[in-house]
Amino acid sequence: MSRQEHSDLLPPVHEAWLPREHPLHRPRHGRRQLAALLCAVLFFTAPVVTWVFGARAEQLENRPLAAFPSITDGWGFFTGLNAWATDNLPFRKDAVQSVDALSRGVFGEPARLAGGSHTSPVGAGQVDEKPPIDENVFPDVIEGKNGWLYLGHDVSYRCVPKRTTDQVIAGLRRWRSVVEASGRKFQLVIAPDKSTEYPENMPDDYAGKDCSTKAREEFWRRVPAATGAVDLRAQLREVAARNQRPIYHDIDTHWTHEGAITMTYQLAERLQPGVTSSWKVLPSRQYPHSADIPDLLGQDRTVPIQAYSLAPDGGAADNTQFKPSDFRQPLHLESRPKPGMIAQPVRMVGDSFTQFASPYLAATFANITITHPDNVADDPVAAGELLAEGEVVTFELSERFVAGGRYPMLDPAVADQVGAVLAAHPVR
Repeated sequence: MSRQEHSDLLPPVHEAWLPREHPLHRPRHGRRQLAALLCAVLFFTAPVVTWVFGARAEQLENRPLAAFPSITDGWGFFTGLNAWATDNLPFRKDAVQSVDALSRGVFGEPARLAGGSHTSPVGAGQVDEKPPIDENVFPDVIEGKNGWLYLGHDVSYRCVPKRTTDQVIAGLRRWRSVVEASGRKFQLVIAPDKSTEYPENMPDDYAGKDCSTKAREEFWRRVPAATGAVDLRAQLREVAARNQRPIYHDIDTHWTHEGAITMTYQLAERLQPGVTSSWKVLPSRQYPHSADIPDLLGQDRTVPIQAYSLAPDGGAADNTQFKPSDFRQPLHLESRPKPGMIAQPVRMVGDSFTQFASPYLAATFANITITHPDNVADDPVAAGELLAEGEVVTFELSERFVAGGRYPMLDPAVADQVGAVLAAHPVR
């Protein structure tokens, strides 16, 4: 049949306008379509309408609320509307709590809630290949023994990596190469996952147990040796045993301030052996900290924080500085050099584990600036200019993000761009 003959058989009007009894009739706006359209309108306008009447959305996860997409984003404007509307719905936390309570009451298990307090950083260098396993099969929260909660990403990121271990090693080695080629010292420390440091409180069985265990063993067997990364696992266990209490919070994914001080000791000793011999660390204030993992269940729970004073010269004066920051805007910490301090200017890339360490880094490093890993991939030139201010470049990276290949800055091309800036400003 020719194209012309085929077109002659088609109705001369849109199928929505055909008589209902016609076999090709398709209602342009059937009841289901109208209902779906109404729901969509309510979903996207609810944040605006409720905002006018004074309701405000709460930041439920440990990340900023999604911003309203720009009209200049093209099709990205429409795809970005969903994230904006979801994040900015008022009473969202109440809804999460209700869903979780209903799931536990009816099915006897926690609800499968989307999102996470530590979402995957997506940006330059992100690998878009379809993973062999659907990441959605893993829970956001793993309920362990003795009331312990674990972040689901400890498991899912290992089981569904965005980069192979070889690629991760290549990326980290490239960073060391470009930094040291500019005459600077390079330090890399990997903060262990809580599930790595305290696997005994994980449940006996959980989704991804086999693949995550295998990936964790390969990671710690290969990565520190191949990249020169500081492996803190033994020191953290030693400090925990000495203090007779866990060095990670039971319902938060991070280490305690004692873990943060342990990292600070290790970094300083590697730069200047013996420098910590004069340090005096004493308990100071206590305060509650909002735990990140219960947020995913719609729960408001806190963990007690024991902070410390640190006098690097062994005197009575506390040299810590408590300046809360997520490092999205680089945090600069500076103080007059004292005995027991690292005088060289240090520029550091660190994430949420470094947030706990920043008061003690301020106490012991006379000149240090900390920026977030995402900033490095988002603007390598600006990151290079910041790192070029230091004679020492230090990275603190979280195990789950490194093992899962989730840091965009692991792309060797990012290291090369930053390296070009460092090479233009060498340290001699």
